[in-house]
Amino acid sequence: MTVDKELWAVRTPASARPITFDSDRCIGCNRCANICQVDVFIPNPEKGKPPVLMWPGECYYCGSCVMVCPRQGAITLNHPLMNRAKFVPSRRPEDDPVC
Repeated sequence: MTVDKELWAVRTPASARPITFDSDRCIGCNRCANICQVDVFIPNPEKGKPPVLMWPGECYYCGSCVMVCPRQGAITLNHPLMNRAKFVPSRRPEDDPVC
């Protein structure tokens, strides 16, 4: 017995824009969609186009999508402002010429 069911999804709006694609570099391989641990992407129905970011508010900025991408710079992870302070390189006092 086979049952034909149509699957559909609705894009959820969010103020966060965690991921951006460079359309000139993205080859539409969907590796980022396959590796995403929280499934924020769905493959684009148009072959060769970047995946569709369906649920941007669910992204927890793990960076797996960026690391698996075969084209450097095709996908960019944009950390929220409050998280960016955690990634500021630290300097030792002996490296600072002012001290």
